[in-house]
Amino acid sequence: MSVSTAKRKEGGFAETVRVIFHALLIALVIRTFLFQPFNIPSGSMKETLLVGDYLFVSKFSYGYSRFSFPFSPPVFDGRVLASQPERGDVVVFRLPKDDSTDYIKRVIGFPGNRIQVKQGVLHINDQPVRRERMEDYIDVDENGVTTRVKRWRETLPNGVSYTTLDLVDNSFSDNTEVYTVPPGHYFMMGDNRDNSTDSRFPQVGYVPFENIIGRAQVIFFSIAEGERAWQVWRWPWAVRWNRLFTLVR
Repeated sequence: MSVSTAKRKEGGFAETVRVIFHALLIALVIRTFLFQPFNIPSGSMKETLLVGDYLFVSKFSYGYSRFSFPFSPPVFDGRVLASQPERGDVVVFRLPKDDSTDYIKRVIGFPGNRIQVKQGVLHINDQPVRRERMEDYIDVDENGVTTRVKRWRETLPNGVSYTTLDLVDNSFSDNTEVYTVPPGHYFMMGDNRDNSTDSRFPQVGYVPFENIIGRAQVIFFSIAEGERAWQVWRWPWAVRWNRLFTLVR
């Protein structure tokens, strides 16, 4: 092998290493400061989000806390470049009692708000939130079994509207105590009201502003429950094509 050939090979390898390094650096910057991918493992946000949805969460929507960074280094407290969420935003946050676990829910209550559910109707500061009955939601599990579920359109005081599901009549989730949201915290609820562990339960409780990672923005991929995303040969019938690149509302 000639010296010039060896140098070309060595230069080509070094260039490949540089390209890979730069690509990883760009990916790290995007993930840390702009968008982070998440997938939906449970049905707590049906029908807004389904098991098998993959979405991008904007990290810049509410500013940055230590939970914005990989491994959550305790470099500072609170948030920088902070911006408050809007009522009705779908957000990803770190579980207060286990900050290694991510949850995704909808922002319902602000600091100082009184939140209660009475006979299935959400109340904010003692005022019932408007909801309208819709056609039943047809839920299909991974075994192909279908179930009819009551579905409602709920509209918050700021005009944000979305659908909620009611699996069970007169459950605990349909009649709760009054929750008063403490300063610096938010009250989160899932849209699948009888199948969501959220701020109504002590496992979650009130969520500190610092624990919010970002806002769910867009579904970039979605595959049927029980399917595997890496099994590309099944994509033609397993991918939910109609959900790709839809905004999360």
